[in-house]
Amino acid sequence: MALDIPIDIGISASDREQIAGGLSRVLADTYTLYLKTHNYHWNVTGPQFNDLHAMFMVQYTELWNSVDLIAERIRSLGHFAPGGYKAFASLSAIKEDENVPAATQMIENLLCGHETVAKTCREAFPAAERASDQPTMDLLTQRLQVHEKTAWMLRSLLGR
Repeated sequence: MALDIPIDIGISASDREQIAGGLSRVLADTYTLYLKTHNYHWNVTGPQFNDLHAMFMVQYTELWNSVDLIAERIRSLGHFAPGGYKAFASLSAIKEDENVPAATQMIENLLCGHETVAKTCREAFPAAERASDQPTMDLLTQRLQVHEKTAWMLRSLLGR
């Protein structure tokens, strides 16, 4: 028998629902970018193979570790985290590749992906801020730092 114990953390149910919705989109974008990055790690070819293969591993490992933090925050707010490909596909602003792109296109796609997740984090931030949800604001700030720094590094790799 499950107990129906109300959540009383100082954030209203409606605010928790809105925050969890924003975090669900961040989770979907993050997981989709993780899959894309891991796929690129497996399939990159060309003169930069060693460097890109290693860099993509660092990036997908960081993304993999972050999905748990995001999902657990959603659960802390009293909501279930999305977890299937269908849910992620409907929530994510990052689209899958039709085929395996060339190495330079992989870098450009990942740059776009990290910028997309940064924008999704920014879109989720105001609801957390209005509710004085400091743990979510902290999580989003940390994610923004990672995605903006990674985007900068990818952009620099492209000579931009």
